Amino acid sequence: MKIALVGYGKMGKTIEQIAISRGHQISFIIDKDNTDDLAKIAPTNTDVAIEFTSPEVAYNNVKALLSNNVAVVCGSTGWLEYKPELDKIARDKGVAFFYASNYSLGVNIFFHLNKVLAKIMKNFDEEYNLWTEEIHHTEKKDAPSGTAITLAEGILENYPSKNNWVNLLSDNKKELSIVSKRIDKVPGTHIINYDSKIDSIEIKHTAHSREGFASGAVVAAEWLKGKKGVFGMDDMLKF
Repeated sequence: MKIALVGYGKMGKTIEQIAISRGHQISFIIDKDNTDDLAKIAPTNTDVAIEFTSPEVAYNNVKALLSNNVAVVCGSTGWLEYKPELDKIARDKGVAFFYASNYSLGVNIFFHLNKVLAKIMKNFDEEYNLWTEEIHHTEKKDAPSGTAITLAEGILENYPSKNNWVNLLSDNKKELSIVSKRIDKVPGTHIINYDSKIDSIEIKHTAHSREGFASGAVVAAEWLKGKKGVFGMDDMLKF
């Protein structure tokens, strides 16, 4: 496959290494110094573009690629209020768009475990205080993380006593707290905690490197080839 890399930070460089090791070619590398070259990416020279940038530019990048009929795998977070618009462009254009807040297989297993636990614990909401925590490296610009938001949404779907999430430690029983911490060189840690006076129940996912995220993005690009429509990790992993 010919893969365009949109975003060439630490994640983009890791994706490049994994893609090449799996036999793919890099058709374009787009970074802040050559953003005008984004318009050159087309189905004639690229099978899939993998977009990992920042919340400020991700929307425009993905919109430009989809509008030019280029299939996109996007892992940027912090811009999801615009996703319905991009989903519509993909469907109208008949081009493939794959989004995930986290491409790690372990994290996606964790997403499902989180939902199962919430379904059980909803019957004990008076006994247990529920809160969540996410820890990332200091270079991460958005808070809470996209993964933390996905986990929160999974809880809210299955835990009726919580109405919404907030990015602070709240005393309001109707609010789900997401505590965000930024610590140097931490790839990503997510914790779900049910705490009572008697005991605590905790599930935790700890990433040891960026390789799991990068590998998952390349596998998503391989899976996406030849497809049309809007997809996510549940579609690929068939959970």
